[in-house]
Amino acid sequence: MENNPYKVLIVDDDKFLLNMYSIKFKRTGIDAVVALSASEALSKLRGGFEPDALIIDIVMPGMDGFELLERIRKENLSPKAAVIFLTNQGQNPDFGRAKSLGVKSYIVKASTVPSEVVAKVMEMVKELREI
Repeated sequence: MENNPYKVLIVDDDKFLLNMYSIKFKRTGIDAVVALSASEALSKLRGGFEPDALIIDIVMPGMDGFELLERIRKENLSPKAAVIFLTNQGQNPDFGRAKSLGVKSYIVKASTVPSEVVAKVMEMVKELREI
């Protein structure tokens, strides 16, 4: 197991949420990098950033979370990263589409407190590092 800190990329168009989650993750020793759009996230990934987890909102202007993940998969960016959708979209068709894209967890923002999100992500990245 590597000694370097876990790294996550959080993609959301809500600056307040990005700042809040960035602080929460950093307090637990996770290196949190944020992107305000899908295109910014793609730039970071194409530039060589290799996160342990991708935390993606579904509803964003321009390119939504599904389109972003499809592009990430097509370009084989961060193939080992756990993908978590952190969204307020909770309809069943979204769950199925997310699962078909290899999303490991689907968290509805409105029904989850930030500390639970951080704990879930920590659990997932630790499991990945142990494999």
